[in-house]
Parts: sequence; C-alpha cells; structure tokens
Amino acid sequence: MIVGVPKETKTHEYRVSVTPVGVDELVRRGHKVLVERNAGFGSGITDDEYAAVGAKIVDSAKDIFAQAEMIVKVKEPLAPERAMMREGQVVFTYFHFAADRELTEGVLKTGAVAIAYETITDNNGRLPLLTPMSEVAGKMSIQEGAKYLERPMMGRGILLGGVPGVEPAQVLIIGGGVVGTNAAKVAAGLGAKVTIMDVNVDRLRYLDDVMPANVHTVFSDRLAMQRYLKTADLVVGAVLIPGARCPILVTREMLAMMQPGAVIVDVGVDQGGCCATIRPTTHDEPTYIVDHIVHYGVANMPGAVGRTSTFALTNATLPYALKLADLGYKQACKENPGLAAGINIERGKITNKPVADTFGFEFTPASVGR
Repeated sequence: MIVGVPKETKTHEYRVSVTPVGVDELVRRGHKVLVERNAGFGSGITDDEYAAVGAKIVDSAKDIFAQAEMIVKVKEPLAPERAMMREGQVVFTYFHFAADRELTEGVLKTGAVAIAYETITDNNGRLPLLTPMSEVAGKMSIQEGAKYLERPMMGRGILLGGVPGVEPAQVLIIGGGVVGTNAAKVAAGLGAKVTIMDVNVDRLRYLDDVMPANVHTVFSDRLAMQRYLKTADLVVGAVLIPGARCPILVTREMLAMMQPGAVIVDVGVDQGGCCATIRPTTHDEPTYIVDHIVHYGVANMPGAVGRTSTFALTNATLPYALKLADLGYKQACKENPGLAAGINIERGKITNKPVADTFGFEFTPASVGR
C-alpha cells in the first residue's frame, strides 16, 4: 500500500502522524511511505531521519494525496485538503465530525473512507487513540488555566497554589475521565483546591480513593454546578460522549454567577464543548472574554507540545495503521470490531450514528461485517 504522511496545516499544529519508527515498520512490511517535506519539523524530526528508514520525501501535499491509498494525519482535513481527497481513499486521523457540519458535508462529498481515531475502541470499550492526547490536554488545561488566571491575561490575578497565609485557587473540573483525571493530578500537585464533578458514581468512588486530600468529588447535577461555579477560579470542561457533541452543562446564564476574571478551559471544544459560550480558538489568539469570564478554546492544545504529543500519539496509532496497510481497511475492520468503530464516513455515507443524529442525516451501517 502507498501511505501518505502530509504536513499538518492547522494553525500552530506541530505534531506529525508517523515517526521514523512507523516508517521503518511500514517499509519493512513492503509498503511505500510518502512524507511531505518538513512534516516532522515541529516535532524535532528531520527529513533525513525519515529518508534513512526508507521514506520518500515529497515536496507537496498535492502529490501525496494524488498517490497515496491511505492518508495518515493528526487533525481533521481542512478545506484545501478535502479538495484533494478522492473516492475510496482511506483517511486515518482525528475528525470530531459532530462539532463541524461543514467538515462532515465536505468529507461526504469526497467519497473517501474516514476512519476517526476518537471512536476506535479496545476490547474493554476504552478509546485507546484518544487517551494519549486526552492525557496531554488534561495536564495542559491546568498549565494554560494557571497562566490565564494572571491579571495581565485578564484573569483574577490568582496564583493557583497560593502561598502560606493566602488561599489557593478553587479549580472545578467537569468530567472525571482521562482529561479530568490528569487535570486534577496537576492542579492538586500545584496545591489548588480541586473539585471533580461527574455523573458516574463508580468513577467518583475510584477518584475519591486515588486522589490526594485536596481533591474532592461531587455528583454532577444542575444545582451542584451552579453552586460550585460561584466560587470557581478555574473551570476545566472535560466532558466526552464518544462521537457525539458534548452536552451543554455551563449555560450563558451561569456565567453571571461566576467571579469576574475566572477562567474556563473547555478541552472538549473540538466536540462542541460543554460551555454554551465556548468556541474554537487558536494558539495565536487562545482566549476571549464573555461576561467578564476568560474563555480558552484552543481546539488542538496538544499541538503546542508537538514532540511529546507526536510520540505519545504514534505509540498508540501505529499498530492500527499497520493493520490497515497490511490488510486493507475492510479486512482489517472485519478482524477488529474496535477498529471498525472508527469508520465514521464511508464512500459518501455516514456510518457513525451519533454523527448522523447530530445533523439529522441518514445513518448507514459500515459495509464491514454486513
């Protein structure tokens, strides 16, 4: 199979989808790998490193999309990339369709097969390709939130961990999954007072057992949300429904209850976010203010730490990429139902029900296994 690795085009996206280790594995199995020039630059990987293990360095993404049978990316294809996709071509990347109608309609028109990292499951129903980036984003949410609590950033002027004689910040984390757990670890380590909210009582019991004494768990409901938002200095949105849009848990009206200069970091913004007033931003302009509340909505947070994120991501994605290349997507997905769950769009049809339901489109089961 011809596998294409284009350079990412999203603003300040420094990750790359395949490392030299991945190229080496693919080439040794008889596949041809095309890597766009400087694709690994943001992750500290040179073209020479790719070439040394058998990659062909290609000057343009256009050439890669024209030749490759499978495109492996990190982020969703932007409009210029969608224009280069073709019928039957497999595109393996993060898509997050439910948050973006234009992207969904654009990929449908290409006739390509969109296999989304974020909906692939393992034997235990977990999301193995979402987990590493959720770990990074969870830790970064506190790092970024602490920065934007500073007064020059229009925050409340609060040091997250406080100092002797002065209270630390109050951090509210909405969602106790991978993002929320990693956010809580970092916030607690810095000395903040942390509250994690979730609707899964078993998950709250687990977190209550493993977290340090400055982390508390609370069952999430509307009244509890209102109560804790009133005192929160930093709010982290860490909500995920696989394949679907995040539910709105923080309404516009709730912002009026919050302290001026408080910060919201909504990690789920690429799935629509759990805050009604969040919208995607970039690393160039990461924040904006609504009703005196600082909103941070960067949709590719892990892209800022490209080297760490690239190796964390590709450690997880490579085994799946190898299966797709070795067997073709249909056979690979027949043998692995968890991989089949990643097929969100197949040749002009939506094959992921939450995505179809979000936009009111027709749902068609994937051809695999029919």
